[in-house]
Amino acid sequence: MRVAVFGGTGFVGTYLTTKLIEHNYKLSLLVRSEHLEKDRRSSDFKTTNGSINSVSAINHTLGNCDYVIYNIGILEEVPKLGITFQSIQFDGLKAVVDQSVKLGVKKFILMSANGAKSVGTNYQVTKYNAEEYLKNSGLIYTILRPSVIFGDPQGKMEFITRLYQELIIPPLPAANFFKGFLPIQGSVKMSPVHIDDVVEVFCLALKLNHTNNKTYNLGGPEILSWYEILKCIAATTKKNKIFIPVPIVIMKLLARLFQWLPFFPVTFEQLQMLEENNIADKDELIKLIKRESRALTQDSIDYLLKI
Repeated sequence: MRVAVFGGTGFVGTYLTTKLIEHNYKLSLLVRSEHLEKDRRSSDFKTTNGSINSVSAINHTLGNCDYVIYNIGILEEVPKLGITFQSIQFDGLKAVVDQSVKLGVKKFILMSANGAKSVGTNYQVTKYNAEEYLKNSGLIYTILRPSVIFGDPQGKMEFITRLYQELIIPPLPAANFFKGFLPIQGSVKMSPVHIDDVVEVFCLALKLNHTNNKTYNLGGPEILSWYEILKCIAATTKKNKIFIPVPIVIMKLLARLFQWLPFFPVTFEQLQMLEENNIADKDELIKLIKRESRALTQDSIDYLLKI
């Protein structure tokens, strides 16, 4: 069986395509340039150079495919390059769904995000609108909504590595974000989920009919505060850090004023989503993979020691 993968060269995509090959799927990828590793190329691995804005490139990628995975997403917009949440997370998805309907693919799997909703940030709304468009397309689908994903980045951008580089390595106190104006009003919380568990769910969704027309929120086994995550990173890398409480409301004000500057680390919308927490029920993932999921521990993030 051949699977068309849109978004197969980033952090999640690299793990996903590797796992699919291990499961003997033939792959067809849409890529922006020829930058795939040689050992990932074979007669069962077809690439199409092109843009998600090109219908012809989409059709060529979809040719002779039984299944489709849409894993394209961004965390930050670059409007001058045409990279927006609307163009990448909705318009691109819509174009692939439309062509998939015409070609009669058997199933469509969408990588969405925990917290997708009809009223929220542009990131959340475009993710939600993409889900709804797929649901109403008539295609058989599975939608995955993971919390923050962690794992060895293999040279790609990854959540824990980014926190390490931006908050732990610099010789400055690390920001311990909290909601409201006082630390007692609540810490930011997340359900970090391991990349291996996420890609396993993708593979299960391809072959298990009981995942048809379902949406799954994927969270790891523990709900961790922002402070607990930073402490774990510092302990793993043996960094003695000072943590200072920082109210997100103040950071949001600063982001409104300075996010246009290239050195400002976060956007207003990213802070708004951080303030809402990123928690998912651990049991949903466990029921799918039929085992305990991997927790964020010093052992599971020891890849930081290679940086």
